[in-house]
Amino acid sequence: MPLSSTPIVVRTAADAIALVPYLLGFVPSEDLVMVGTGFQRTVAYRVDLPAASDEDTVDAVAEHLARLAQRNRIARALLVGYGPSERVVPVATAVTGLVSACGVEVIDAFRVHEGRWWSLTCTGGCCPPEGRPYDPSTSAAAVDAVTRGLAAFPDRAALAASVAAVTGPARQAVRQATAVWEQRYLRASRSAPAETRHRMITEGIPLVTELAERVRAQGPAPSDSEVARLGVLLTCLRVRDEAWIRIDDDDRSVLLRHVDFWRDVLRRVEEPYAAAPASLLAYAAYISGDGALANVALDRARAADPGYSMAALLRDVLAAGVSPDAVRLRMTPEELADMYAATDNRPAN
Repeated sequence: MPLSSTPIVVRTAADAIALVPYLLGFVPSEDLVMVGTGFQRTVAYRVDLPAASDEDTVDAVAEHLARLAQRNRIARALLVGYGPSERVVPVATAVTGLVSACGVEVIDAFRVHEGRWWSLTCTGGCCPPEGRPYDPSTSAAAVDAVTRGLAAFPDRAALAASVAAVTGPARQAVRQATAVWEQRYLRASRSAPAETRHRMITEGIPLVTELAERVRAQGPAPSDSEVARLGVLLTCLRVRDEAWIRIDDDDRSVLLRHVDFWRDVLRRVEEPYAAAPASLLAYAAYISGDGALANVALDRARAADPGYSMAALLRDVLAAGVSPDAVRLRMTPEELADMYAATDNRPAN
């Protein structure tokens, strides 16, 4: 993931290990992480540790990470496995071999378990059998990551909980507002679909434009009524795409505010309308460098609508390890309007 124009300085093995959770967004457990550098950016890929006896899965994991290293032109890599030796060592060894064969310099491979770390490349007794203790709170690299706004949840479940739907009075307020906007936009859709789509577009585009400007200006969070209305309007793909193109921003602070905005909308919107804001959050998170948040957002999208095409597209992008820079749409509202005009005016077969 790209961190900033100024890299975080890693001086020791403990610094590197302490930084990994901030690259992922959560503290790994029974995972293998490959941190790679190349072309002035840093990326981090995480996979579940396979069972030690599952040689086919070990080989598949190694081949997958080697493909990602090649596709993203990684020059140097660090491997960090979290878990007991019998599970970490086989897969770390396999990954090291295949990644090295691709021309990537594997700087080191560490095993981390219960507050201690071991170098898997140590052959001269440099690591004591009981491992070396480390304290992430004392790492200068971790402190630097925090000052840059990076966060590490205690585990992936806690990260997933950060995009979970709100409950209680907050849920009831949006539910009531949603019923109002459903009445306006959806009740007549079966009998007059063209008129309904036109109304949703003519009212939806100004709404997403105003909300995007509010994000950029650090304005107030959307009201319950705005969240409910947005959720309903995003079922119109033209409105969804208008929201999508407005996420891109070269100012990282603005991009992170879009992440916060879509996380808030996703948590508050009614579940039948969650697929679009979940996918928009996933996009914002991924292009900002937060692949872990993108993944849990896509889990929410799949739960709401297993066949939602934008979520499926982004899931493929994440699985392939495509660079966040290559995913950006870089489309203006005028270009989007021209694209839809050309599609709408295409003769029927």
